Amino acid sequence: MSERNGSLSGLTEREAQEFHKIFVSSFIGFTVIAIIAHALVWSWRPWF
Repeated sequence: MSERNGSLSGLTEREAQEFHKIFVSSFIGFTVIAIIAHALVWSWRPWF
């Protein structure tokens, strides 16, 4: 428990890296889905 004292989040370095990897991959996945959704809506009804 003493190695958790130096971190603001309470995570160890390894836990923080694992969380970051999951967060970044989830963000990229969400962004790809959003881009595809925008492209499909644009092909259906252009808004500009």
